[in-house]
Formats: sequence, C-alpha cells, structure tokens
Amino acid sequence: MIRAREDSFRLAEVFTISRGSRTEAKVVTVEVARDGVVGRGECVPYARYGETIASVLAQIDGLDPGIERHALQAALPAGAARNAVDCALWDLWAKQTGRPVWELAGLPAPHAVTSAFTLSIAEPGAMRASAAKHAARPLLKTKLGGGPDDLARIRAVRAGAPDARIIVDANEGWSAEQYEALAPQLVALGVELVEQPFPAGEDDALLHLDRLLPVCADESCHDRGSLDALKGKYDMVNIKLDKTGGLTEALSLYDAARTAGFQVMVGCMVGSSLAMAPAVLVAQGAEIVDLDGPLLLAEDRDPPLDFIGAEVQPPRPELWG
Repeated sequence: MIRAREDSFRLAEVFTISRGSRTEAKVVTVEVARDGVVGRGECVPYARYGETIASVLAQIDGLDPGIERHALQAALPAGAARNAVDCALWDLWAKQTGRPVWELAGLPAPHAVTSAFTLSIAEPGAMRASAAKHAARPLLKTKLGGGPDDLARIRAVRAGAPDARIIVDANEGWSAEQYEALAPQLVALGVELVEQPFPAGEDDALLHLDRLLPVCADESCHDRGSLDALKGKYDMVNIKLDKTGGLTEALSLYDAARTAGFQVMVGCMVGSSLAMAPAVLVAQGAEIVDLDGPLLLAEDRDPPLDFIGAEVQPPRPELWG
C-alpha cells in the first residue's frame, strides 16, 4: 500500500527568493506499508518545474501499490513524486532487513557534514543584520535576484559576517552583462561560487565567459541526462533529490558528475528533516552541502535530523534509513 498526503511546517521566519516569499513549507509525505513494515519519504513540489501538491499526489495515486524501486524509475519521471516514493522504498527496505540504507546501497558509513545556512533576499540593511545573527556559521548562502542592489547586499552580508565563507544563488536572475560586472567584485568580497546565474536553457553564454567566479548548475541540472549539456558551462552541479527523482538517481548522478569532471553541491528545497535525511548520504564528500531546510523551520519531524552547530548528523533510523 502506498499512502500520500499533504503536510505543512511553519517557517521560523519569512523565506524570500527572487520568485516570491513563503511562511510555511508545504510537502508531500509518502508511506509505503508492506507486511506490517512502513517506509517513509518526503518531497517538495516546486512550481518552477510545473509541480503542485495536487499533481504530485495524482502521480503517486496512479502507481501500482506493489511497485519496486527499480520499476519506479521508469514508471515516473525525475521529479518530486518519484523522489518521495523512491526514498520511502529505500526506508522500507532498511526496516525490512534491519540494515541501514548506506549499507544496502554499498556506501561507506556516513559522517556529519557541514551545511550552508541560507539568507533570504531582502534590502541590504536587513541582510547585514541577518548575516550578523548567523556570523558564527562557517558557510552562508545568500539569495540574490538580479536587481541593482545585489552588490550592496553582498557587501552588507560580508560586513555582517566578516569571517564566513559566502556563496550566492542568483536563481536564474542575471544576464551575461551582470555576471561580467559583478563577478570580479564578488570575488574581491570573498564570494566563492554563484548558483544558476542565467535561466536554464539560456545559459550558452557561459561557454564564452571567463568564469572568474565559479558557476554551479541548479535549475539546469536534474538527472544524468542533464550532464552533457552542462559541459564547458558549469564548474559544479547541485544535486537535489526533488530534481533527480530520489536517492537512486541522485547517487548515480553523483558518480556520473564526478566522472564528467564536475564538482558537486548537494542541496535541498525547503522541507523537513525527512526530506533532508536521504540527501545526507549523497552529501558525503561533496564540495558544498546545503541541507539547511530543518534550520529554517519553526516545527519539524519527530525525531528531526540532529545539527551540532553547522554540522548535520547522519539520520537516526527512527527518522529514515
């Protein structure tokens, strides 16, 4: 039996990117129950990819209740619906066998990884205050929007957190001219990376730019089928389970990206600890980890992922895997 439902989790603060603001994380929770054992997974439908809670629930409702993980890869496309079911099937297998997912997947035992903390976009003064509040965190990810205040925002974040590493996420909001103007100034401020500066499908300009500021593919990278089109444009790829369609493809994408010469970032949508837990396994060895979803919430799963400072610990089996 496969059960799916909508859940929501209040955010600790309003979270804003260039596409809009939110005060809660709306997710789909999936439970796969077989022979008295239940496996769980979570996904975050994302409007940018044409997904809604209703569309994801409909996709899951159309599945064979007895579907196995390998058949699932063909039954649903890469995306949120497949992610939740895939992760639930991994969790089910772990609980049926009494063995952790990392062992079942042939991975080494996971360790804690340091996660970025995301600062949502705001006017520079507010971003400086937010950066100061989180200045002790080793890595801050700053949302930008392509407007005239982007440089001022980063100057404010650097002033508020003078010792933190900084990466930025443009969310497809820049032009080639903006990249060329901003890149040297951001590098001078210690910014290490920009995620997805140009719209997906309009990023050929990266072939002709001197990437002084390294560039990570987010909206342009979904699964292994994305990689060929990214060569020569991007230095890093952001692996998110809601894009890959689950842990199964995420692990394969990680290996393929490494083989193709890309560095790896492991990221997330704004979801609960249940959504982040499988991604912790993918994040082992990644250059950048951005699994701060639970830190943005006012309420979470019980038990949640454990954070010790900026380090996210491997999930407890009571949560997942």
